[in-house]
Amino acid sequence: MIERRPFEQLGGDNHGWLDAKHHFSFADYRDPARMGWGALRVWNDDTIAPGTGFPPHAHADMEIITYVREGAITHQDNLGNSGRTEAGDVQVMSAGSGIRHSEYNQERGTTKIFQIWIIPDGRGQPPSWGAKPFPKGDRSGQFVALASGLPGDTEALPIRTNARVLGATLKAGESTEYQLGKERLGYLVAASGDVEIDGVRLAARDGAAIADVETFRVTATSDAELVFVDTAA
Repeated sequence: MIERRPFEQLGGDNHGWLDAKHHFSFADYRDPARMGWGALRVWNDDTIAPGTGFPPHAHADMEIITYVREGAITHQDNLGNSGRTEAGDVQVMSAGSGIRHSEYNQERGTTKIFQIWIIPDGRGQPPSWGAKPFPKGDRSGQFVALASGLPGDTEALPIRTNARVLGATLKAGESTEYQLGKERLGYLVAASGDVEIDGVRLAARDGAAIADVETFRVTATSDAELVFVDTAA
Protein backbone atom coordinates (compact mmCIF):
# COMPACT_ATOMS: atom_id res chain seq x y z
CA MET A 1 0.00 0.00 0.00
CA ILE A 2 1.34 3.40 -1.05
CA GLU A 3 -0.94 6.33 -0.24
CA ARG A 4 -0.14 9.73 -1.74
CA ARG A 5 -0.76 12.66 0.60
CA PRO A 6 -0.78 15.81 -1.57
CA PHE A 7 1.00 18.86 -0.21
CA GLU A 8 -1.99 21.10 -0.93
CA GLN A 9 -4.16 18.92 1.33
CA LEU A 10 -1.86 19.04 4.37
CA GLY A 11 -2.94 20.82 7.54
CA GLY A 12 -1.13 23.87 8.84
CA ASP A 13 -1.19 27.61 9.27
CA ASN A 14 0.69 30.70 8.13
CA HIS A 15 1.80 32.70 11.17
CA GLY A 16 3.58 35.39 9.15
CA TRP A 17 7.10 34.57 10.32
CA LEU A 18 6.33 30.83 10.03
CA ASP A 19 4.45 29.06 7.24
CA ALA A 20 3.91 25.56 8.63
CA LYS A 21 2.44 22.52 6.90
CA HIS A 22 1.72 19.35 8.89
CA HIS A 23 1.69 15.82 7.47
CA PHE A 24 0.24 14.64 10.81
CA SER A 25 -1.91 16.21 13.53
CA PHE A 26 0.02 19.00 15.23
CA ALA A 27 -0.80 22.21 17.11
CA ASP A 28 -4.24 23.42 15.96
CA TYR A 29 -4.44 20.88 13.13
CA ARG A 30 -6.33 17.77 14.22
CA ASP A 31 -7.15 14.78 12.03
CA PRO A 32 -7.94 11.51 13.86
CA ALA A 33 -6.83 9.58 10.77
CA ARG A 34 -3.40 11.24 10.82
CA MET A 35 -2.09 10.97 14.38
CA GLY A 36 1.16 9.42 13.23
CA TRP A 37 2.57 6.52 11.25
CA GLY A 38 3.98 3.85 13.52
CA ALA A 39 6.51 5.53 15.80
CA LEU A 40 6.63 8.55 13.46
CA ARG A 41 4.54 11.20 15.19
CA VAL A 42 5.28 14.53 13.45
CA TRP A 43 6.48 15.66 10.02
CA ASN A 44 6.32 19.42 9.69
CA ASP A 45 7.27 21.35 6.55
CA ASP A 46 8.34 24.74 7.93
CA THR A 47 9.27 27.93 6.06
CA ILE A 48 10.88 30.44 8.45
CA ALA A 49 11.33 34.14 7.64
CA PRO A 50 14.76 35.79 8.03
CA GLY A 51 15.60 36.96 11.56
CA THR A 52 12.83 34.92 13.18
CA GLY A 53 12.41 31.48 14.68
CA PHE A 54 11.26 29.39 17.59
CA PRO A 55 12.05 31.04 20.96
CA PRO A 56 13.20 28.90 23.92
CA HIS A 57 10.73 26.11 24.71
CA ALA A 58 10.84 22.66 26.28
CA HIS A 59 10.47 19.07 25.08
CA ALA A 60 10.71 15.65 26.72
CA ASP A 61 10.76 12.03 25.53
CA MET A 62 10.90 12.65 21.79
CA GLU A 63 13.53 12.19 19.07
CA ILE A 64 13.46 15.40 17.01
CA ILE A 65 15.28 15.38 13.67
CA THR A 66 15.67 18.58 11.66
CA TYR A 67 16.49 18.30 7.96
CA VAL A 68 17.45 21.68 6.48
CA ARG A 69 16.16 22.08 2.92
CA GLU A 70 17.20 25.68 2.33
CA GLY A 71 19.12 28.31 4.31
CA ALA A 72 20.30 27.37 7.80
CA ILE A 73 18.99 26.95 11.34
CA THR A 74 20.86 28.03 14.48
CA HIS A 75 20.34 25.96 17.62
CA GLN A 76 20.92 26.77 21.30
CA ASP A 77 19.88 24.76 24.35
CA ASN A 78 20.14 24.70 28.14
CA LEU A 79 22.82 21.99 27.98
CA GLY A 80 25.21 24.53 26.49
CA ASN A 81 25.00 23.19 22.93
CA SER A 82 24.93 25.60 20.00
CA GLY A 83 25.35 25.16 16.28
CA ARG A 84 24.35 26.22 12.79
CA THR A 85 23.01 23.51 10.46
CA GLU A 86 23.02 24.30 6.74
CA ALA A 87 20.94 23.11 3.79
CA GLY A 88 21.24 19.37 3.19
CA ASP A 89 22.54 18.73 6.70
CA VAL A 90 20.83 17.28 9.75
CA GLN A 91 20.56 17.90 13.48
CA VAL A 92 19.15 15.53 16.08
CA MET A 93 17.82 16.39 19.53
CA SER A 94 17.01 13.54 21.90
CA ALA A 95 14.76 15.34 24.36
CA GLY A 96 14.88 12.54 26.93
CA SER A 97 14.13 13.65 30.48
CA GLY A 98 13.81 17.25 29.30
CA ILE A 99 15.57 19.90 27.25
CA ARG A 100 14.92 23.58 26.55
CA HIS A 101 16.04 24.95 23.19
CA SER A 102 15.61 27.64 20.55
CA GLU A 103 15.85 27.42 16.76
CA TYR A 104 16.38 30.64 14.78
CA ASN A 105 16.85 31.60 11.16
CA GLN A 106 19.71 34.07 11.46
CA GLU A 107 20.24 34.16 7.70
CA ARG A 108 19.41 36.96 5.27
CA GLY A 109 17.08 34.68 3.33
CA THR A 110 14.30 32.22 4.05
CA THR A 111 15.06 28.94 5.79
CA LYS A 112 13.08 25.80 4.98
CA ILE A 113 13.18 22.69 7.14
CA PHE A 114 11.54 19.34 7.69
CA GLN A 115 10.97 18.78 11.40
CA ILE A 116 10.50 15.08 12.11
CA TRP A 117 9.49 13.69 15.52
CA ILE A 118 9.81 9.99 16.33
CA ILE A 119 8.67 8.41 19.60
CA PRO A 120 11.66 6.94 21.50
CA ASP A 121 11.82 3.34 22.68
CA GLY A 122 12.34 4.43 26.31
CA ARG A 123 11.56 7.38 28.53
CA GLY A 124 13.57 9.60 30.85
CA GLN A 125 17.01 9.18 29.30
CA PRO A 126 19.58 12.00 29.44
CA PRO A 127 18.91 14.66 26.77
CA SER A 128 21.42 15.27 23.98
CA TRP A 129 21.96 17.18 20.74
CA GLY A 130 24.14 16.67 17.68
CA ALA A 131 24.52 17.80 14.08
CA LYS A 132 26.38 16.52 11.04
CA PRO A 133 26.93 17.50 7.40
CA PHE A 134 25.74 15.00 4.78
CA PRO A 135 27.09 15.96 1.33
CA LYS A 136 24.41 15.35 -1.27
CA GLY A 137 26.94 13.68 -3.55
CA ASP A 138 27.35 10.86 -1.03
CA ARG A 139 23.65 9.94 -1.41
CA SER A 140 23.47 10.32 -5.17
CA GLY A 141 21.41 7.48 -6.57
CA GLN A 142 20.88 5.73 -3.25
CA PHE A 143 19.36 6.07 0.20
CA VAL A 144 21.85 6.92 2.96
CA ALA A 145 21.02 6.80 6.68
CA LEU A 146 21.13 10.31 8.20
CA ALA A 147 19.83 9.48 11.69
CA SER A 148 19.28 5.98 13.00
CA GLY A 149 18.69 3.76 15.98
CA LEU A 150 19.24 0.58 13.94
CA PRO A 151 22.37 -1.60 14.05
CA GLY A 152 24.98 -1.00 11.38
CA ASP A 153 24.20 2.65 10.65
CA THR A 154 27.49 3.79 12.15
CA GLU A 155 27.80 6.95 10.04
CA ALA A 156 24.33 8.25 10.96
CA LEU A 157 23.46 10.53 13.84
CA PRO A 158 22.18 8.33 16.69
CA ILE A 159 18.53 8.31 17.73
CA ARG A 160 16.95 6.25 20.51
CA THR A 161 14.26 4.49 18.55
CA ASN A 162 13.77 1.54 16.22
CA ALA A 163 13.80 3.75 13.14
CA ARG A 164 16.02 5.47 10.64
CA VAL A 165 15.82 8.71 8.65
CA LEU A 166 17.35 8.49 5.19
CA GLY A 167 18.11 10.83 2.33
CA ALA A 168 18.67 10.31 -1.40
CA THR A 169 19.21 12.47 -4.48
CA LEU A 170 18.15 11.22 -7.90
CA LYS A 171 18.74 12.65 -11.35
CA ALA A 172 15.82 12.71 -13.78
CA GLY A 173 15.24 9.16 -15.01
CA GLU A 174 17.32 7.61 -12.22
CA SER A 175 15.88 4.95 -9.88
CA THR A 176 16.72 3.36 -6.56
CA GLU A 177 15.18 0.61 -4.45
CA TYR A 178 14.68 0.26 -0.71
CA GLN A 179 14.00 -2.94 1.19
CA LEU A 180 11.50 -1.95 3.86
CA GLY A 181 9.91 -5.23 4.96
CA LYS A 182 6.19 -5.88 5.34
CA GLU A 183 6.39 -5.65 9.14
CA ARG A 184 7.58 -2.02 9.00
CA LEU A 185 6.16 1.32 7.87
CA GLY A 186 7.67 3.99 5.65
CA TYR A 187 6.96 7.65 4.99
CA LEU A 188 8.60 9.46 2.07
CA VAL A 189 8.57 13.13 1.08
CA ALA A 190 10.14 14.65 -2.00
CA ALA A 191 11.91 17.74 -0.69
CA SER A 192 12.21 18.80 -4.33
CA GLY A 193 11.45 17.30 -7.71
CA ASP A 194 8.87 14.78 -8.89
CA VAL A 195 9.08 11.01 -8.42
CA GLU A 196 7.13 7.79 -8.85
CA ILE A 197 7.02 5.12 -6.13
CA ASP A 198 5.97 1.84 -7.72
CA GLY A 199 3.84 3.85 -10.14
CA VAL A 200 2.37 6.30 -7.58
CA ARG A 201 3.31 9.83 -8.60
CA LEU A 202 4.53 12.41 -6.08
CA ALA A 203 5.12 16.09 -6.69
CA ALA A 204 7.52 18.15 -4.60
CA ARG A 205 6.57 18.16 -0.89
CA ASP A 206 3.88 15.49 -1.29
CA GLY A 207 4.03 12.67 1.24
CA ALA A 208 3.70 8.93 0.68
CA ALA A 209 2.61 6.57 3.46
CA ILE A 210 4.00 3.10 2.72
CA ALA A 211 2.86 -0.17 4.34
CA ASP A 212 2.79 -3.91 3.61
CA VAL A 213 5.60 -3.53 1.07
CA GLU A 214 8.71 -5.72 1.03
CA THR A 215 10.67 -3.54 -1.42
CA PHE A 216 9.73 -0.38 -3.27
CA ARG A 217 11.31 1.41 -6.21
CA VAL A 218 11.55 5.19 -6.59
CA THR A 219 12.09 6.74 -10.03
CA ALA A 220 12.73 10.45 -10.49
CA THR A 221 10.81 12.17 -13.28
CA SER A 222 12.86 15.33 -12.60
CA ASP A 223 15.95 15.91 -10.45
CA ALA A 224 14.77 15.07 -6.93
CA GLU A 225 15.84 15.21 -3.29
CA LEU A 226 14.14 12.66 -1.02
CA VAL A 227 13.75 12.23 2.72
CA PHE A 228 12.41 8.93 4.03
CA VAL A 229 11.58 7.47 7.46
CA ASP A 230 11.66 3.70 8.05
CA THR A 231 9.97 2.93 11.38
CA ALA A 232 8.54 0.15 13.47
CA ALA A 233 4.80 -0.29 13.01
